[in-house]
Amino acid sequence: MPRTTKAADETVFRLLSNYTPVPGVPDELMDSQGSVRSVWQNFLSHLSQHDPHTLEQMFARGDAYLRNSGVFLRQYTENRAIERPWPLSHMPVLIDGAEWDDISGALKQRADLLEMIVADLYGENRLVADGALPGQLIAQSSEWIRPLVGIKPRGGHFLNFIAFEISRGPDGTWWVLNDRTQAPSGAGYALETRVATSRIFAEHYATAQVHRLAGFFAEFRAALLNMRTQPDSHVAILTPGPFSETYFEQSYIARYLGLLLVEGEDLTIQQGQVFVRTVSGLQPVDVLWRRLDTLYADPLELDETSQIGTAGLVGSVRRGMISVVNALGAGILESRALLAFMPRISRKLTGEALRMPNIATWWCGQPAERSHVLSRLENMLIAPALSTRQIFDPDESSIVGSQLRKQGVDFARRLIDTEGDLLVGQEAISFSTSPAWVNGKLVPRPMSLRVFMVRTPAGWSVMPGGFARIGEEIDTNVFSMQAGSSVADVWIVSDKPVDTTTLLTTGQARDPRPKKGALPSQAAENLFWLARYMERAESFTRLARARHDRLAEAASPQSPLLVYLTRYTSQIGLDTQASIPPSLAATIHAALRAAGSVRDRLSPDGWAAIVQLNDRLDDALEQDVAPGDGAAREMGVLLRQSSAFTGLLKDNMYQFTEWRFLSIGRSVERLMALSSALSCFLASEAPQGSLDLALEYADSSISHRRRYGFQATLHSVAELTVLDELNPRSLIFHLCELEAHMHPLVDVMRSADSEALRRTCRDSRKTFQSLQPEDIDPAYLVAFRTKVANISDDLTRIFFS
Repeated sequence: MPRTTKAADETVFRLLSNYTPVPGVPDELMDSQGSVRSVWQNFLSHLSQHDPHTLEQMFARGDAYLRNSGVFLRQYTENRAIERPWPLSHMPVLIDGAEWDDISGALKQRADLLEMIVADLYGENRLVADGALPGQLIAQSSEWIRPLVGIKPRGGHFLNFIAFEISRGPDGTWWVLNDRTQAPSGAGYALETRVATSRIFAEHYATAQVHRLAGFFAEFRAALLNMRTQPDSHVAILTPGPFSETYFEQSYIARYLGLLLVEGEDLTIQQGQVFVRTVSGLQPVDVLWRRLDTLYADPLELDETSQIGTAGLVGSVRRGMISVVNALGAGILESRALLAFMPRISRKLTGEALRMPNIATWWCGQPAERSHVLSRLENMLIAPALSTRQIFDPDESSIVGSQLRKQGVDFARRLIDTEGDLLVGQEAISFSTSPAWVNGKLVPRPMSLRVFMVRTPAGWSVMPGGFARIGEEIDTNVFSMQAGSSVADVWIVSDKPVDTTTLLTTGQARDPRPKKGALPSQAAENLFWLARYMERAESFTRLARARHDRLAEAASPQSPLLVYLTRYTSQIGLDTQASIPPSLAATIHAALRAAGSVRDRLSPDGWAAIVQLNDRLDDALEQDVAPGDGAAREMGVLLRQSSAFTGLLKDNMYQFTEWRFLSIGRSVERLMALSSALSCFLASEAPQGSLDLALEYADSSISHRRRYGFQATLHSVAELTVLDELNPRSLIFHLCELEAHMHPLVDVMRSADSEALRRTCRDSRKTFQSLQPEDIDPAYLVAFRTKVANISDDLTRIFFS
């Protein structure tokens, strides 16, 4: 039974009854004597005031926040990528503020050392020349980028935002597991994890003197803005795209910091200057926070197969026209073999020992080190020397000593003797543990901590916390959220009152107003097509529901109206004979992909709504829904869910450029779909019931009854669905909408082509206003649909190309 302090009451004692640290493994909650660390005592007292059922309800609050905020974990299976609830470990990791100061100081020293190393590797290369680093380790690494040798970053520093993975060693001191300098991820996850955890323990957190995170993000934002050379230029986050495993975090942090989120094809280089393609033309980008690896950043000078980079970016860096965070080529610092030389390099460059050592590492390309590794295989992990993967990554291609021993010493010797220069030996470690709530009990679980740092004018600033990876099992050395690990908030607890600011401040940089038209063309196109796909899905759903309703009512599936409707849906590619038409499913899936590409511009509720629609569709596809009444009911559910998403977008989005392209896409698709359907249902050869079908499809049956009575005529249906400007389901209504939204976009673009497009929309609207119901016939409607399709093509060419 663990010993608690004298102040601990009986409830705390019961809370800890199942908590047994692993012998010889450091624990965050208890010290080596089995006593509760002082930093945990107030939190445990608060925790012990709640029974397990109440605690589960509290944890559900945090889970609900993450779910409602759209925080998910993207998991990849053989067939598709799926999103699972964010794996929050509800117990925070608590660290004393004084201890954190020591950690911060040691990591600042390491950050400065890494800056000196990367500056040397791309500069004078004295470390290799003086024998402090083997030249072959650098030359053979794919992360050492030859075209960047001799190029100094415009701002003077290679590193501006870095992270470290740390854990406690066997003696309880902290050590570095990995340096993350390429494109560190997780800062946004740390922020969302903090918000969720603070909601779980809201009463305690308010008075717990836990350092807040907002100040760090304010400093980071200010640092990025202050790197600009032109005050009106953009700071952008360069993302690999929506299929990136951490795309949610990238879109979240872009929204939180108020920065542009761009993909490689959003950017273009002209005379060395980086521009972002926007709906109002090219706008300059002065600072790029890249979230993709260096090799993929420029297909012109780096990896020619890259489809996510920007041709000419290296040239722009070479000419000092852009600041990149972190500098291209900084990933060389993540090479595993470099850890073996860090103590020596520190003494050489700074005259000091590392204040926080890294995990003991030996490069097997040296005789003495190779012999040492071979003599201690039972305590070693053998791994690729040039790997940049994290030590606990399950995908890391490593060989544990016990596996080598099964093959015999001769096998191990042959492997290391023949491939020693490509291998390192690292001390096998057991991670320190921290409390986790498992099956209603507080138990220890292995933990590693990611710490983030940003360079400011005053030096390095350390995020007061970060996030901890929590292993699923007590004996695991693998931390993968894909494989069941979770993430915990990290509380740095002070013995003094802390700044409780929770909102971003502007820092030292002027907070720029949003620029008109500062919407990347690709984002605008995705918003346009998101609206079109959703409107198309609604159109398909209404048609499919209409057919299944009539199938349930008809005496024969060969009734004239059913045959006529089936012929029309087949012409437009909608197989309504299937309970869930394949083209409907494809359209909803396409809408989800488009939404994923602009996730930073959608509200959490909006994103949750389209995910729920997609989930409902997938569930329906797996079920054997019967044609007729059952399929009609399922169509009704999908229709209501798609309408909910469309309504959230229309009513909740800030009515700026993004909203206009959504509205234009919706109007374009409705004009094309409605004119096509009416050309069929208003035709002279249409069977009895087609006019009622037209009203149902246009969701105008109630309006028709109020204005015209129950009896639908060709005149009344044409007047209501085509020419009534007060009917939001009519053609003229959406022509007016299209023209209204086009005006401000053309004012921003100010080109001859955009002016011509505005005139086309205006002339089409005027023509419609001069029509009478008897002027509406199928031929006119078909020609009108073609005209709208041409408007869509012109809009794409003008604003998205």
